[in-house]
Amino acid sequence: MLYPLLWLLAASFKPENEIFMSGIWPSLSWDIESYFRGWNAMRVSFSVFFMNSFVIAFLCVVGNLIACSMAAYAFARLQFKGRNVWFALMLMTLMLPGQVTLIPQYVLFRDLGWVNTILPLVVPKFLAVDAFFVFLMVQFFRGIPRELDEAAMMDGAGAWRIYWKIMLPLSVPVLVTAAIFTFIWTWDDFFGPLIYLNRMQDYTVMLGLRTFVDSTGESDFGGLFAMSVLSIVPIFVFFLLFQRLLIEGIATTGMKR
Repeated sequence: MLYPLLWLLAASFKPENEIFMSGIWPSLSWDIESYFRGWNAMRVSFSVFFMNSFVIAFLCVVGNLIACSMAAYAFARLQFKGRNVWFALMLMTLMLPGQVTLIPQYVLFRDLGWVNTILPLVVPKFLAVDAFFVFLMVQFFRGIPRELDEAAMMDGAGAWRIYWKIMLPLSVPVLVTAAIFTFIWTWDDFFGPLIYLNRMQDYTVMLGLRTFVDSTGESDFGGLFAMSVLSIVPIFVFFLLFQRLLIEGIATTGMKR
């Protein structure tokens, strides 16, 4: 499982003529020129691509945490007409392949004038479109004793205050789980930015990596592998920082008390 990553790391430090010759064995002469060459290989610096990816990923994480937690709280705690029907319809969206809604979404965003902006990639996250995270949080909220809600109501707290003061502080593990998965999936997303972002200054890291390969199939493999290594670093660091809460959030989701 680790071999491709080890090979990628070793190849990023090898001269161009040794990359495909010695597997994961390090070169006799370590060459960091690929990192400098890859960072400035395009007419737009890779720092711009990294900044674009960080901005999009950050906004998507914030949007999912706010919108999905609110939707999950409503399904788990509030009583309203048709709640079970709406919950079932929400779960049914998990069964729809992305290709089914791709063209209608593109037509909608084109008519709104959002193509060539990050809005199609970010705004839907603030509308609780990720049913997986809504379901995950619903299961976690259902495991929190209702006696806490009842005690808060006796003290005069309303639904919003219970959500903000009780549910969210007790739901840190599942919120971190949702944040990590959202960050990773957004950072690794290639198809979405490919459709909606056409200007190089708006490219994400994944689109930036694709520009190393030209129409003839030739590539600067040294620069490509070096930038690929750097593209993995944010995900690796993000996961290490929140690994304990991620495992706790997955382990406790759906448990009954």
